Amino acid sequence: MKIRSTALVKGFRQSAPYVNAHRGSTMVVMLGGEAVADSNFTNIISDLALLHSLGVKIVLVHGARPQINTIVEQNQHSTAYHKGIRVTDERTLSLVMQAAGQLQLAITAQLSMSLRNTPMAGTQLNVVSGNFVISQPLGVDDGVDYCHSGKIRRIDIEGINRSLDQGSIVLLGPIASSVTGESFNLLSEEVATQVAIRLKADKLIGFCSEQGIINPSGNVIAELVPKEAEDILQKLELDNDLASDNASGSLRFLRAAITACRAGVPRSHLVSYKVDGALIQELFSLDGIGTQVVRAISEQVRNAKIDDIGGILELIRPLEEQGVLVRRSREQLEQEIHQFTIIEKDNLIIGCAALYPYLEERMAEMACVAIHPEYRDGNRGLQLLNYMKAESRARSIDQIFVLTTHSLHWFREHGFHEVDVDSLPSHKQNLYNYQRNSKILAVSCR
Repeated sequence: MKIRSTALVKGFRQSAPYVNAHRGSTMVVMLGGEAVADSNFTNIISDLALLHSLGVKIVLVHGARPQINTIVEQNQHSTAYHKGIRVTDERTLSLVMQAAGQLQLAITAQLSMSLRNTPMAGTQLNVVSGNFVISQPLGVDDGVDYCHSGKIRRIDIEGINRSLDQGSIVLLGPIASSVTGESFNLLSEEVATQVAIRLKADKLIGFCSEQGIINPSGNVIAELVPKEAEDILQKLELDNDLASDNASGSLRFLRAAITACRAGVPRSHLVSYKVDGALIQELFSLDGIGTQVVRAISEQVRNAKIDDIGGILELIRPLEEQGVLVRRSREQLEQEIHQFTIIEKDNLIIGCAALYPYLEERMAEMACVAIHPEYRDGNRGLQLLNYMKAESRARSIDQIFVLTTHSLHWFREHGFHEVDVDSLPSHKQNLYNYQRNSKILAVSCR
């Protein structure tokens, strides 16, 4: 009796490269007050505990905007805003400290939970909070005194790293002390951004009510570079009320991500705080679920290197077993690796092809074309073909040919036409396997 692999097994195997990639990395997580107030908050905490158990170093920075607004309103107090920043007078500061303090205790309590029959069963997380951030007043701007609204003066990066190295989760809030012993109300996104930059974090993670940044068609934008993110941010700032209690999580994330990315943080991710498991899906699946802001596009076509052999073998082995591709040994791949081009995404090889030139006949064979099953709906095969055409033209090659048993229609759709064995270079004619009976197709490179 043959037992089929379950979806759990398949998903677990697909996530393995990401587990390896994230182990030992540092992630700064921005958790807004909206996320803490949502019914999905306990699941987010469980997912953060799971990340920690997989060897991820976590700094959690929480905000408290809705909680502050609620307590200010309950106390029949009002606060002014200047340039989107709350003016924190003495009365407001005491209310802010009350709201932020309650929230910090609530988050710490959730991270301390280890009940049986819960996702955090058996965990013993150490949560460390302290005076890691030293603040200073924003001062006076355009005649407006920000009072106890402040900005970052210094961050104790060594202290944070010590806590992380000891296996603790570092929890930071929007209130920080100054060298004069006063307290100041900071923007939580500024704290998260500057901590991520100065820690040289691998990722900055934010939460919003949507799945990520949504385009005009209503779809999630999977990836943005800083310039694209900046264009979207400018539009959001025009369309939204910029008072801090109304500004969206998406807007705050984009501000943070653009700054962090340009200062060296490789990736920033935005996911929904309403979707159970959104963070895990974003970090441990091939395509993710939210939006990421990256320094450079995470998917690229490039020439293969010797270190890519393992990834190429993993990609082509299933196709070789199905008889779609001719089997290649590791030794053969090592000898021919300079002939290969790959598509790489998030350090995973999701496509490959080889080009074997016959310079005397001004022809080249495109072989070993493979695309990962999860990515066959895109144009990655065409990307490889266009790359091969450009490389062939650079070598003064006029024509590319392929031998295929399963992909006849795809090659026809992209300009190839059938030819006979006599059209092949003489050396290739002698190697043609009549038993395999591959179809031969050719296309001009010009």
